[in-house]
Amino acid sequence: MVDYNQIESRLAALEKLPSLNPNSSIPKALEKAGFSRRDFMKWAGAMTAFLALPATFTPMVAKAAELADRLPVIWLHMAECTGCSESLLRSDTPTIDSLIFDYISLEYHETVMAAAGWQAEENLENAIEKYKGQYVLMVEGGIPCGDKEHYLTIGPHAKTGYELSKEASENAYAILAIGTCSSFGGIQAARPNPSNAQPLSKVTNKTVINVPGCPPSEKNIVGNVLQLLLFKELPALDVYNRPKWAYGLRIHDLCERRGHFDAGEFVQSFGDEGAKNGYCLYKVGCKGPYTFNNCSRERFNQHTSWPIQAGHGCIGCSEPNFWDKMGPFEEPLASHKFDTVFGLGADSVSDKIGIGVLTLTGVAIAAHAVIASMKKNEE
Repeated sequence: MVDYNQIESRLAALEKLPSLNPNSSIPKALEKAGFSRRDFMKWAGAMTAFLALPATFTPMVAKAAELADRLPVIWLHMAECTGCSESLLRSDTPTIDSLIFDYISLEYHETVMAAAGWQAEENLENAIEKYKGQYVLMVEGGIPCGDKEHYLTIGPHAKTGYELSKEASENAYAILAIGTCSSFGGIQAARPNPSNAQPLSKVTNKTVINVPGCPPSEKNIVGNVLQLLLFKELPALDVYNRPKWAYGLRIHDLCERRGHFDAGEFVQSFGDEGAKNGYCLYKVGCKGPYTFNNCSRERFNQHTSWPIQAGHGCIGCSEPNFWDKMGPFEEPLASHKFDTVFGLGADSVSDKIGIGVLTLTGVAIAAHAVIASMKKNEE
């Protein structure tokens, strides 16, 4: 049951805290970027829906966003390509999400800060000490561990990524693994994993909110911050510690090509007539039936498109060990051996654990594809 009074009290307490940047504010930044109050409230309404909250929460979501600069954030880069940060920063027209992100990530972020060397390391140490128990830790990238820990050695004190992540995790108020590399190890952890890259959850005993994707949507990042601001608690998580509001449905469930799947209309090869007509991409390797994410709702490139709309199937990048388990990426999953029958397969809902369910689902989907195609041909 939602306690409105508790949330209002929480926001009132946040409002009394000083802004991390006294010379500016999120409302001023939005206004300067050309966003009207109407634009902002439309965004707040959309975020309210994304977070699976009642529409009456819209004013409180808007207030939480305006107060996001009261929340100190430390963002660490481990073994990664910086793509998760770039998904926010490389925007030809800054979105409301990216502007808010800019204003909450002032304490430490290697990509956007000017400091380097000794000064950068001092900034990190000071931020951890100054905001002990108050900051949100966001980590991007897998973390080399064990006898390969030295593969990621950072800064003038020559601390390893493992050491930095562990130290920052100990004093964090909340911990978010941003992107698939930090959530599950990502491509760095693919066989044979020469650097012994591990997910952030292997570094700390604290609960880690996984926000996978290669890269994840900016709304999936900012939405978790709003959740913490509103409720001062972690969101409901699935079996892989992903927020259910963002990763509760499969790509397949909301795919714009789903009607073609049900009708037995499939692309047989890239560039054929089916591809030109927007048919289902399952037979050319789409992993949408096994992948939990909100890409089809959120989209990318200023929310204009996403891989399946552009003509290539989902590769399952928000699932654990996707590089090893989902490949080859342009072949149906059920047409090749799949080595995780006894692992935690994706189930019909993302918060249940199934033994071999993913493989069985693949067989069922493949059977549907064959039967539906036969019926289509008969017609």
